Amino acid sequence: MRKNIKTTEGIFPMPVLLIATYNEDDSVNVMNAAWGTMASRNQVILNLTETHKTVKNIKARKAFTISIADSNHVVEADYFGVVSGNDTPNKFENSGLTATKSENIDAPIINEFPICMECEFIEYGDFGVLANVVNISVDENVMNGDNIDISKISAIAFDPYTHGYYKITERVGEAFKDGFKLKK
Repeated sequence: MRKNIKTTEGIFPMPVLLIATYNEDDSVNVMNAAWGTMASRNQVILNLTETHKTVKNIKARKAFTISIADSNHVVEADYFGVVSGNDTPNKFENSGLTATKSENIDAPIINEFPICMECEFIEYGDFGVLANVVNISVDENVMNGDNIDISKISAIAFDPYTHGYYKITERVGEAFKDGFKLKK
């Protein structure tokens, strides 16, 4: 038997993305965003409203970074989602994290998160923010040779049903291979 529920935010897991920009005074601003994904192989889309300080910064600087949140920094990642840069200008300083200026775009890279996508702003529309990914930098500690080892990242996902965070670590199959077992 099935039951209808009232939520419309039903896709799980939702990524926990940390969007980093520079403020007008060159200080770092970061927000937690679960509504983001790849729009194409080299483009991202973030469903963000224009009221966010981050969107104002993206439009002004034409750049931002996206870090994948990990289980070691759940408190900091959640803090970036519950405190607004519009109200708390020193939000990033309060987190205790550190940042380095990207060599490719006018945006900060949060040092403590293992994967960072460096993005150039294209446009803002009803869909939110659209941007090109110009570089991805990865901490060597989460690499296995030339490949990212997802199990070393301990990425977290947001559960929209219970508002929980879950760690993603275990590989359960082989993409583009396991399905062939059913091919006749």
